Amino acid sequence: MSETQRRFGRIAPEEIEGLSGLELLERVIDGRLNQLPIGQTLDFAIVAAERGRVVVEGRPSEGHVNLIGTIHAGWTATLLDTAMACAVLSTLGPDQTFTTMEFKLTLLKPVTAGMGTLRGIGTILQAGRRAGFAEARLVDEADRPLAHATTTCIVLPKG
Repeated sequence: MSETQRRFGRIAPEEIEGLSGLELLERVIDGRLNQLPIGQTLDFAIVAAERGRVVVEGRPSEGHVNLIGTIHAGWTATLLDTAMACAVLSTLGPDQTFTTMEFKLTLLKPVTAGMGTLRGIGTILQAGRRAGFAEARLVDEADRPLAHATTTCIVLPKG
């Protein structure tokens, strides 16, 4: 789906009733369901998903710059949190949900406006009945690492 065709907005609970996490992600990627609203604000979108792995692409711009002229760490944190959380989501069944308990971010190199499309690649480390553990890395167009993060998510029954 092209960037101009993406829709952003909340997804109604009835739209995802009975879907596994991976099925939900596949519908977001192919445009049958909306992308995350925060993705519109921060210019990123979920672009690929398979069980245990999700890719989020974003374009840092002048609107994401902090006082010292680099991209605010919050932009990087939000993109990587999305990639990691969605990697956990991709392992869940239709009767499960989750929430992030904690995450840690390490910035390896400055991110600046105009770097082009950056990719956050989230990968599951372990998916359990009660918790999911994932990591993500932010890379530039040449696949050079810019940041790394880890998360712990609590897995909950829906309803």
